[in-house]
Amino acid sequence: MADTNHPIAALHWIAIDVARYWNAVLVETASGQRHRFRMTNSAADMQRLSDFLLGLGGRCRVALEPTGDYHRPIAYRLLRAGFEVVSISSVAQSRFREVMFNSWDKNDPKDAAVILEMLKQGRTQQYVDPMVAGHHDIQELSKTYYQISRARTKVQHAIINHHVPLYFPEMHKYWSSTRNEWWVKFMIEFPTPVHVRRHTCQEFIELASPVVGRRVHRVNKLTEIWESCADSGALPHDPQCIAVQTFLFTLRHYQYLNDMRRQLEEQVQSLLASDADYITLMSLPGVGPINALTILAEAGNLRRFGHHRQFLKYCGFDLAKSQSGVHRGREQLSKRGNARLGVLAGRRRRDSSSRELLSGEVRPIRQQQPQGPRPQAQGAHGRGSQDGTCGVWNDQEEPALPAVLRAEFAQRIDPSQQGRRGANLRLGTP
Repeated sequence: MADTNHPIAALHWIAIDVARYWNAVLVETASGQRHRFRMTNSAADMQRLSDFLLGLGGRCRVALEPTGDYHRPIAYRLLRAGFEVVSISSVAQSRFREVMFNSWDKNDPKDAAVILEMLKQGRTQQYVDPMVAGHHDIQELSKTYYQISRARTKVQHAIINHHVPLYFPEMHKYWSSTRNEWWVKFMIEFPTPVHVRRHTCQEFIELASPVVGRRVHRVNKLTEIWESCADSGALPHDPQCIAVQTFLFTLRHYQYLNDMRRQLEEQVQSLLASDADYITLMSLPGVGPINALTILAEAGNLRRFGHHRQFLKYCGFDLAKSQSGVHRGREQLSKRGNARLGVLAGRRRRDSSSRELLSGEVRPIRQQQPQGPRPQAQGAHGRGSQDGTCGVWNDQEEPALPAVLRAEFAQRIDPSQQGRRGANLRLGTP
């Protein structure tokens, strides 16, 4: 086991440029000696690296740049061996390399040298391994749900934009939502108007009623479908032709994806039904099972954020501004954070843009500035305005989901924060 607690133990720096097949490793020992070598992502090479670092003695701090998920196995093994592992931002590493070498030229050994220099300067990020932290299953469940939803949406667009206009355009108006499973079952049984009109109206109603299920005005709707098929705008397909068979294949594939999504939703409910953070997130307005799953999967243990602004920065919702000379840029969201949480919060903000937040007390609306030319006088903070206010976002103008998490979620985690807002609001302790 590596020595990570000794206060005066020698510190060794290890930089790893992760790739698919080969990893470039640069080691600088406490005496200043450097070792360069390459390794594969095999278990044997990972074990040899661990044994080599253990043989150095003292403390080892390892930095790596996340590349896809290829860094996960080696980071997990190093953490289990007792080494300290940190990550390097890809954007920061790219810009640091240009500053360091005054060139955009790159290669793996050069990237390893850049990572080593950033590690020695402390320009690193905290690395949280999902397997070690205990939320690996939740993260994989969330990612699988995301991939299935993407595949399902692609098939759905193909059905609506390609197949329906060719095979059964009259059924397009009955597509009301993405969860109308009766529509898919109906189209599998009656993919074209020919399949409908080969039955009498009464026979069609009797055959389609079990497929449609108990719906309001079911008989009237089925009668309307049967009558609309008398003069359909669909192409004249033979019921047994290959084209219709391909349409049925697409419909069954879409139904299969629906079933997989439903199974994952049920698994989420059974896995997180007793989780305290999941229950708390579900109690927030606009947060459903999948949104709560995504937050827990991407953020992990929410209590590791000592302050709500740390969570905002992790999501990419910290404010940033570009200022140079007399040019004063507008403060805006940095959007440098977790991509999925940023998209989730942005969608939550759009959904809440038409109603008040937090019982009507908070609106995500920027302060209105007086009309007219820009004043010459400058305020106390260097930002001129006619009414003496500063053109910056206040605490009430943060995006909808982070605002709710700040004002409600923190209070539910830590009851002592009830009724408090602003910079002193912190998440509770375990």
